[in-house]
Amino acid sequence: MELRHLRYFAALAECLNFTRAAQRMHVTQSTLSHQIRQLEEELGQALFDRIGRKVLLTEAGESFLGYAAKALREVDQGLNELRSGSAALSGELRIGATPTFSMEFLPECLARFMARHPEVKIVAEELSAQDIASGLLAERLDLGVSYQPAETDALWFEPLRSEEMVLVVGRSHPFAQRRRVRMVELHRQPLVLLTPGFATRRLLDECFRHSGAEPLIAVEMNAVMPMLGLVARTGLATIVSEHALPLREDLAAVPLEEPTPVRTPGLLWKQRPRQSAALRALAAEIRRMALRRSRRVPEPDDAPGAA
Repeated sequence: MELRHLRYFAALAECLNFTRAAQRMHVTQSTLSHQIRQLEEELGQALFDRIGRKVLLTEAGESFLGYAAKALREVDQGLNELRSGSAALSGELRIGATPTFSMEFLPECLARFMARHPEVKIVAEELSAQDIASGLLAERLDLGVSYQPAETDALWFEPLRSEEMVLVVGRSHPFAQRRRVRMVELHRQPLVLLTPGFATRRLLDECFRHSGAEPLIAVEMNAVMPMLGLVARTGLATIVSEHALPLREDLAAVPLEEPTPVRTPGLLWKQRPRQSAALRALAAEIRRMALRRSRRVPEPDDAPGAA
């Protein structure tokens, strides 16, 4: 089945006359008749009753018309958006992101998006996964870049990638030279972690319980960068996403095992019939960035031999 079959079918269903429908579609009457027969043969059902010069929709034709018309509307709207170009994208987008993504990932996505669509205003907030979910439900936010919250019945979560969490310590810490650390070895170890309101903290608490470890939570913070700064200046350790760790000579990252904490970040939307073109474009940019990072795909300027 091709798009032209749907267009010929819709024209004939509206005109109920082969001559007028053929004129509307700028084809010969025989061409239109041949295309309708092809469609009916593929569907295995007659869509029209031909009674002399009269044409009437069959019951199957009436049923199929609603779906065909909807498909054509969607295609035509998509074509109009493509033809209008990036200048048509405007308005305001309100984004919520958890601390991990506010550090480097989201700023890079926004920079690329704004270069393509400078007329779109962005309002971005750093929030917990639960606050992002609440903001989406209350329509204070349009999109979340987050881990999946506990309650998402009215939200749609689109996974982007999986990422491991690592132990981060200062260079003088006893674990700094280790190739890996088991979770049970963190028993009675002083840590700085995110506050309990964060989904990441709840995941880590579950991993500690599973391994039988009871670490000493010396400090709780609501942002990753201050946690890393504190680790660099003290004997504390922390656990963050492998993608949240900046390149710093005063910090060491050590893989964790038994169990290895794994997070699945993604896009969080409120379920609604249709998203704005600007929001869909930003979501596409975030997907591309996540794919590049998961595959470690170099950017054009970073490729070997690039100027």
